[in-house]
Amino acid sequence: MNDREVAEGLCVVLLTAPDAASAQRLARALVEEGLAACVNRIPGLHSIYRWQGAVQEAAEELLIAKTLRARIPALAERVADLHPYALPEVIALPVVGGSAAYLDWVRSESTA
Repeated sequence: MNDREVAEGLCVVLLTAPDAASAQRLARALVEEGLAACVNRIPGLHSIYRWQGAVQEAAEELLIAKTLRARIPALAERVADLHPYALPEVIALPVVGGSAAYLDWVRSESTA
């Protein structure tokens, strides 16, 4: 079995949050509700983006969630419910390999 087969159906989801409290609430809910096996919080992110026709800047936290591809719609819906932004970032990237044991754990912990 190659890395791609081991990682089939797994994703890393990138999310941003405006502050530590929002990031904590999102991360905890996603893990407690089985939408992600793990969510890493990375503070100190500085984002520059275009919003409503103007360039904006904001301090944010980056969240990295590990989950099943099949869980992404439910995860995105839950983020929309909990997030203070009108348009929260939810970007899923496929996992193409990794530690088989870790990926099995992500799979087992992200199944509802």
